[in-house]
Amino acid sequence: MNRIELNNMLPAVFAGREDTNSHVWLREVTFERGKNYLITAESGTGKSSLCSYIYGYRIDYSGRLGFDGTDSRNYTIDQWTDLRCRHISYLPQDLRLFPELSVIDNIQLKNQLTDFKTRKEIEDLLELLGIPEKIDQPVGKLSIGQQQRVAIIRTLCQPADFILLDEPVSHLDDKNNRIVAQLVASEAARQGAGIIATSVGNNVQINVDTELKL
Repeated sequence: MNRIELNNMLPAVFAGREDTNSHVWLREVTFERGKNYLITAESGTGKSSLCSYIYGYRIDYSGRLGFDGTDSRNYTIDQWTDLRCRHISYLPQDLRLFPELSVIDNIQLKNQLTDFKTRKEIEDLLELLGIPEKIDQPVGKLSIGQQQRVAIIRTLCQPADFILLDEPVSHLDDKNNRIVAQLVASEAARQGAGIIATSVGNNVQINVDTELKL
């Protein structure tokens, strides 16, 4: 996949608006593979909705969302499954971890499907993010910042043309923000992937090609 295309899209909850100050809604926007995008937003402007639309979780919008020229509304279940396994890796704002499972089990739920990282590579990522001793602990016993780091590692455990990050560093300090940014940028560069990150204030410290206001 080389392009994600938004054409005159608008969440259903915003129906009736004829214009908006947004650079995204009711506009034509193309996200290109290999480029980095930052979407800044105020709360309630639809950034998590946008991520859900791109990932196919929701379809309550007007306008058109396309992938390489194909309207996503025509996608089959198999096409959406392939997109989520091979083309778009998604970090949701709410993380969607299983609190009763250990850190390694949460990560391996994805990695065992993709066979993308070795156990040693995962352990090295936990070390870099300062939580190697948490590997066998239930995620529910971790702080929200530690959980966010676990979810970021899980996000990197698959092939992707685009890495979609919804507020990826909202609970991280400056040091861990820099580490996460370096890890994500390095993985994206290795795969030739684009990065689409959202933020309501604490921006992930990647080099940005295009910044859009939602």
